[in-house]
Formats: sequence, structure tokens, C-alpha cells
Amino acid sequence: MWHLRFEGHLVVDHSGPRNQLADADLPSHALVMFVVTDADAAAICTAFDQRGEFSAAVELRRRFPAITDNEQARECVRTIAGWKPLALRPARRSRRLQPGKEGQ
Repeated sequence: MWHLRFEGHLVVDHSGPRNQLADADLPSHALVMFVVTDADAAAICTAFDQRGEFSAAVELRRRFPAITDNEQARECVRTIAGWKPLALRPARRSRRLQPGKEGQ
């Protein structure tokens, strides 16, 4: 038997084997996820830098109305404000196979 808990609440109590590829009893993880675009992140970081954490949380909640808990919004804001840009990866050079040299 296994249990899946979310924020202290029992979401699933499944007694069968877990060897199937997808389990119809599992809740969608999309219910607890959201996507932050570069524009959203920039606006939230600007609010954080200029007016502080609470203002950034207000901006986050304005852009994502499904986030209703202030503490959760502030935690998300701290995470977003701490993001660093990814380093650019050098372009990979493709290796072309020379005629007659396949697999060598």
C-alpha cells in the first residue's frame, strides 16, 4: 500500500500494485504547477528589487490568480527572485559522415 500526500492531506490510498505505466487514480500534477514566462519573471523581480517581497507577491498573485495564499506567493517570489540566467551553451558542431566511412 502506498500513500500520496499533498500539503498534509491524503490524496490517494491505493492498495493495488504500481506496475502500470499510468495510474488513473493519481491526481494530475498540473493542478499544483504553473509556468512563469520571462516577462512574468522580469516583472516579479523588478517589483522585488524596487518595492520588496510583499509587492512582488502581490504582482505574482495578480499574474497568477489561482495562487491565493500569501505565504505560498512569498515563497514563490523568493524562488523566482533567486533565479540566475542560464549560461549560453556553445553551438554543437555537427559531424558529417564522409562517404565510405560509415560506422568507423
